[in-house]
Amino acid sequence: MSADKRIEAITARIVERSRPHREPYLARVRAAASRGVHRSVLSCGNLAHGFAVCSPAEKDALAGDRVPNLGIVTAYNDMLSAHQPFETYPALIREAAREAGGVAQVAGGVPAMCDGVTQGQPGMELSLFSRDLIAMAAGVGLSHNMFDSVVYLGVCDKIVPGLTIAALTFGHLPAVFIPAGPMTSGLPNDEKARVRQLYAEGKVGRAELLDAESKSYHGPGTCTFYGTANSNQMLMEIMGFHMPGASFINPGTPLRDALTKEAARRALAITAEDNEFTPAGEMIDERSIVNGVVGLHATGGSTNHTLHLIAMARAAGILLTWKDISDLSDVVPLLARVYPNGLADVNHFHAAGGMGFLIQELLKTGMLHDDVRTVYGQGLQAYTIEPRLGGNGTVHREPAPKVSHDPKVLASIEAPFQPTGGLKMLTGNIGKAVIKISAVKPERHVIEAPAKVFHDQQELNVAFKNGELTGDFIAVVRFQGPKANGMPELHKLTTVLGILQDRGQRVALLTDGRMSGASGKVPAAIHVTPEAVDNGPIGRIREGDTIRLDAANGTIEVLVDAAEFAARPQAAADLSGNEFGMGRELFAPFRAIAGPADHGASVLFA
Repeated sequence: MSADKRIEAITARIVERSRPHREPYLARVRAAASRGVHRSVLSCGNLAHGFAVCSPAEKDALAGDRVPNLGIVTAYNDMLSAHQPFETYPALIREAAREAGGVAQVAGGVPAMCDGVTQGQPGMELSLFSRDLIAMAAGVGLSHNMFDSVVYLGVCDKIVPGLTIAALTFGHLPAVFIPAGPMTSGLPNDEKARVRQLYAEGKVGRAELLDAESKSYHGPGTCTFYGTANSNQMLMEIMGFHMPGASFINPGTPLRDALTKEAARRALAITAEDNEFTPAGEMIDERSIVNGVVGLHATGGSTNHTLHLIAMARAAGILLTWKDISDLSDVVPLLARVYPNGLADVNHFHAAGGMGFLIQELLKTGMLHDDVRTVYGQGLQAYTIEPRLGGNGTVHREPAPKVSHDPKVLASIEAPFQPTGGLKMLTGNIGKAVIKISAVKPERHVIEAPAKVFHDQQELNVAFKNGELTGDFIAVVRFQGPKANGMPELHKLTTVLGILQDRGQRVALLTDGRMSGASGKVPAAIHVTPEAVDNGPIGRIREGDTIRLDAANGTIEVLVDAAEFAARPQAAADLSGNEFGMGRELFAPFRAIAGPADHGASVLFA
């Protein structure tokens, strides 16, 4: 089926807007690809360094450009649950490469930090910028010019977007992303949230809280809620960077290993030496990006991707905007209920039919472009499957179920959870912002209340502990943008504002900072741009100003006289405490040149 006319129209305007950037990008990709296997341009000394540790047979093969060389870019470390499984992947990939008649080498490693560890800590101020640093680190590894194709090992919040930027920057090379999968289900996410609220209210102690958190985050793999990490995996599959069905298979299982080896073999099969040459920069186009946004809406995905998808697209010369994302939200129905947008976790989502069922349903009514290239071949129809372990440790694929195994978790296109997606753009005299409404009750889509103004999340938490947050209000937390302090996630506000909302208060958040992919039931206008430190109007809001947040109509306004509001002096904040400690001094150049949130909050595409 061809794409829905509304999807086609939005895609067409992205194509037209992007043309001045996309055409030169493609010209560069094609020029690089036309130069052939790049080892041929290396001097003997260059090449000797590049394969010094290879076996004699591998040296002989690489010297003559007779076999493809597969680069591995890995985000492995053994502190983080999501990335610990990657420890064994290079050996699996090298084995698969040998079996396929190729060679595989680890091209380089990239940093992988965990927002779960750094939430509310100074290190969180490095988090967003780590995305661009990851892209740069991957670029360093690939700059040796030794590779015909690349596999990328990454899972979590900034890692996959950073690796995608790298893959598209080196767009003349095929790129296959290999996930590690989610950890098995532990303490239910809603129970974990309940204990967090009890702790915030002083009703349980640290020991009880740590016990609940440890039972929730308990083993190898991604966290099981539907935050940015699992949104990343959905995106890589629906955009065609994963092998079909690869996203949500648990670590340490035979099927997981079989999918990893299959991905390595496929990465070698789509090099320039093969008839199925699939350079990443040609494969990913405007239709692929739109498919990613559609998947984000249909699953109620992470707000962080209103930054990441824009930066990822720009790496391929594609200019995606918040308006595109918001307009697609008006078209795409919500088909998944995964925590924080429901009680299920990603393992339940996968068991209900997972990505295969989701893609099948979206294709039914033309919500996706089927006529796209993927690492698996042509068209998304091939992704409407369920993976199984076949004979001899190979991957066998069966058709996705025609009916959801759990309609409370994964709905059909005929009976969606809601007719529209979960992310909207807001505009008004405060600037532009983003809101996620898939978990917000309809009666809270419009909040009009006086402002309570804070210059960091700790100030708000102190006010809560002191009993100062009474009545209805909109919390304005500013000086949290990329230029101010690196745009940290303000996830610790979720619990406090959730408690107040549960007490019957009408509350909302307005901030130029970020909220986690785990943000949920409290209305939150986030990523406000221009940010306060860039003379944004959010810096002129005063305590007690009435603010109207209207997600239904897509507006955010401070209800004061326009002339008086424009004439107000800009608030100032002492940000010296954000400049040093935990490596923040190293990122001063990034803060100085970071672009605005609606351009991806990037230092690469400011």
